[in-house]
Amino acid sequence: MGADKGKKLKTEPELESDEDGADLIDTELLLSVEKLQDIQDDLEKVNEEASEKVLEVEQKYNEIRKPIYDKRNEIIKSIPAFWLTAFINHPALCDLLTAEDQKIFKYLTNLEVEDCKDVKSGYSISFTFSPNPYFEDTKLTKTFSFFEDGLTKINATPVKWKKGMGIPNGVPEEKKGNKRPHTEESFFSWFSESEHNEEMYEIHDEVADIIKDDLWPNPLAYFNNGVDEDDADTEDDGEEEAEDDESENDGGED
Repeated sequence: MGADKGKKLKTEPELESDEDGADLIDTELLLSVEKLQDIQDDLEKVNEEASEKVLEVEQKYNEIRKPIYDKRNEIIKSIPAFWLTAFINHPALCDLLTAEDQKIFKYLTNLEVEDCKDVKSGYSISFTFSPNPYFEDTKLTKTFSFFEDGLTKINATPVKWKKGMGIPNGVPEEKKGNKRPHTEESFFSWFSESEHNEEMYEIHDEVADIIKDDLWPNPLAYFNNGVDEDDADTEDDGEEEAEDDESENDGGED
């Protein structure tokens, strides 16, 4: 009993006071959280408005870029195998072209990425070929349509191969998930990967992303890759020859 000597039992009014204090803290906390939520809602409204403005600006500048892209395409048409070279020099796209694909790509005269008028609703990628011995259609297009629920609808031009031509080994191998298998598979099977036309899927097309966001904005950078490497090799060879000549001259003087 001695251990309880200094302890004092709380009276009923004191207990009620503690409970009132706890209720007060809970109420203040609740009010603070509600205020924070109101502020967060205001921020979300501003963010949504900003996103809309960004899309408006993007759409405006897409219209400004269009004639410049058209002018660029006209010049590209005068450069032999421009798109083939750009693909081959691209670190991610180069592995997608088989030896047979590269022969077909020599007929590729134009590549174009076009956003929908409403940027957030999708885009298309078109490949235009000159008449060739491989397939009937000279323009192959793959279109991606985006929906608010996160689903994507894909449509693609079916490749109408001429007699005796077609994707090597017939039908492309079945894919695992949404990624293209790392096999000796024709690039043109990419158009066959839209067999789910008119249906919608949650899908991420890595090839389309690379073409749209990396290759299309500045294909010249990848076309020049090969040229720069050739120049570097030529410079290295020249330096080596100069060093050899100096060595021979030094040996002759002795």
